This record gives sequence, structure tokens and C-alpha cells, in this order.
Amino acid sequence: MKAGFVSFVGRPNAGKSTLLNRLVGSKLAIVSDKPQTTRNRILGVRNYDGAQVVFLDTPGIHRPLHRMNVRMVDAALATMAEVDVLGLVVDVTERPGRGDKYVLDLVKSAKTPVFLILNKIDLIRKSKLLPIIDGFSREHEFAEIVPVSASTGDNIDRLERSIIERLPEGEPLYPQDYLTDQPERLMAAEMVREKLLQFTHAEIPFSSAVIVDRFEEPAGEGGILRLFCTIVVDRESQKPIVLGRNGEMIKKIGVAAREDLERFFSTKVFLDLHVRVRADWREDERVLHDLGL
Repeated sequence: MKAGFVSFVGRPNAGKSTLLNRLVGSKLAIVSDKPQTTRNRILGVRNYDGAQVVFLDTPGIHRPLHRMNVRMVDAALATMAEVDVLGLVVDVTERPGRGDKYVLDLVKSAKTPVFLILNKIDLIRKSKLLPIIDGFSREHEFAEIVPVSASTGDNIDRLERSIIERLPEGEPLYPQDYLTDQPERLMAAEMVREKLLQFTHAEIPFSSAVIVDRFEEPAGEGGILRLFCTIVVDRESQKPIVLGRNGEMIKKIGVAAREDLERFFSTKVFLDLHVRVRADWREDERVLHDLGL
């Protein structure tokens, strides 16, 4: 039996969350085309024949401008010393920049095997892949270089085999039916935030958060899960954007989020959304605590 921890690190929007969801076979991390979508370290457990792998998705490593972002980056860096395999996830559709060099320098100091996971290979021509592999090979001696597509599943089986080969022998770290350590309140808030990211643009995704004020469990079989959430923005001008004309935007967000919530919790959901302006919430200790940061 083999068992161990695997952490995915990389720049924002590299596809780490999509990769986690693909590997565990369940949507634990919200996904968006907006950078810095993931704000917390997310744990997901996958049981294989003869192995248990504990995957860790982390916030994208970037230059932090707020206390919230500092904590996001710290959460990512902290996992590097705690795992058995470290996966550097790179978006092959983006030209490498200074941010990629910074992350690469960080993983060079890792004491554990480092995998280079070249993601989104479905979006480029195969002829472009070899030069990318060659370029990264010159920068560091990776334990494995695995091109994958987290969205299509291409080459994921090879990645899984390579990871399991590197794990230490040991008993399972979690029960067989264990999936994640994410609290239900936080997962509910993230599902709402995913729809907020999907339907809004400009500065809203970066300067907004969702807090669950009340989480009322269903009263008996066939009961309704009642969620009362606040969407926090940091400027008065952003509130009408989230509300929309005649409340159309917040209703759209609520309808889409409720559908996902009902699928995830397997019950009917009553979802109540409000918008509140709180200047500089990304520097507020109490808000960051409520967000699990």
C-alpha cells in the first residue's frame, strides 16, 4: 500500500483547480477564467488500487497587494514543505514571464520530487510542446515532465501512475469514504462566488467575497437547506453592478448557484443573497477569518 500528499503550485490560472477536480472525480474547487480564483488550500482524497493520494490545490503564486493575497500565497508556499510530491503546474498557452521564473526558483529549493505538469496541451499544436519541454528542462532537473489536459483528461492516467510510483509505502491517511476537509459553509460560499465570477467582469471578481451568514440544515428528510449569504464588495459603485437593473444580476447569480448547491448537497436549497459594501475588506482580519484565510 502507498499513501502520501501531492501539492499543486503555480501561477494564477494555470488550471490547478481543474486538475484537482479531475483527479478526485468531484468538483471540490470552483473554476473560473479569472486569475486568483482559488483563495484557500483545498484538500481532496482519491483512493486507487493499492494507493491513497491526498491532493492539495493551492492559490496561484503572485505578487500580493493586500493582506488577503499575502495569506493566499503563504498557503501555497506552506504546502511545499509538507508533501511527498510537488507538482508545478504550467499553462502552456502562456509565454513564460518573470512570475513563472519566480515560481520555478521557489520549487528548485524543494526537498521532495518536483513534477513539471504542462497543462492545457489541448489548446496548442504538438509541434510547440517539445520546445517548451526543452526550455524547462534546461532550467531544472524535474523528477517527471508530464504534459496533460486537465479539462479533457488527456494523459491524466500517466500523471496518476507517475505520482503513485513516487509515494512512500504506508497505510491510508484518511478513511475510504473521506473526500475533503473543506467545511460545508465554505463550499457553499465558494459555489456562490463561482457564479459571481462567471457573470461579472472588470474589478468585481478581485474585490468581492461571499460570506455565509447562516447555514440552516434541513429539518428531517425532504427538508430545505437554508443559506443566507452576503456578497461583499469594497466600493459603493460596485454594488449596483452586482445587483443589476431591477435586481436581475443578483437573481441570475442566485438561480445558477442554487442549482449547483442542490446538486452538491442533494437537497432543496433556499438561497438568500444580499450585497454589502465594506471598504478595504481584504485587509480586515475578521472578514479574512470568515473566509477561512
